[in-house]
Amino acid sequence: MSSNTPPYDDQNVFAKILRGEMPCQKVYEDDRTLAFMDIMPRVDGHALVIPKAASRNLLDAEPADLQHLITVVQKIAKTAKSAFEADGVSLWQFSEAPAGQVVFHTHFHILPRKEGVDLRPAGQMGDQALIAAHADKLRAALNTA
Repeated sequence: MSSNTPPYDDQNVFAKILRGEMPCQKVYEDDRTLAFMDIMPRVDGHALVIPKAASRNLLDAEPADLQHLITVVQKIAKTAKSAFEADGVSLWQFSEAPAGQVVFHTHFHILPRKEGVDLRPAGQMGDQALIAAHADKLRAALNTA
């Protein structure tokens, strides 16, 4: 990281979720990662996977944390593709603001994609009941995977 990169801020929204200070629609958790639904989903089934270890993004995360994280990302992506009957999956990871990062805690977006279905606009709060139903669907699929 360059010397002008700010340090990790433990008051970011994902750090607060990890501490239980903010709610989330959790779909998967182990000792090193947490997966939950995005509250501003670009598609049905849009999930996030984060490490529990503190890091701003891919550029400062510990390699061992990234190895475990990508394994979980793959598991969630495969399950989401099946559960939401998607044709493919987009994975997004943004590192630093110029690249599009908004929350400065390492995270991957998992977006199950269907042919011919456009992304919803960015930054729009989703219907919380629908997000909860999508979380139930993904959790159920993960429990049978």
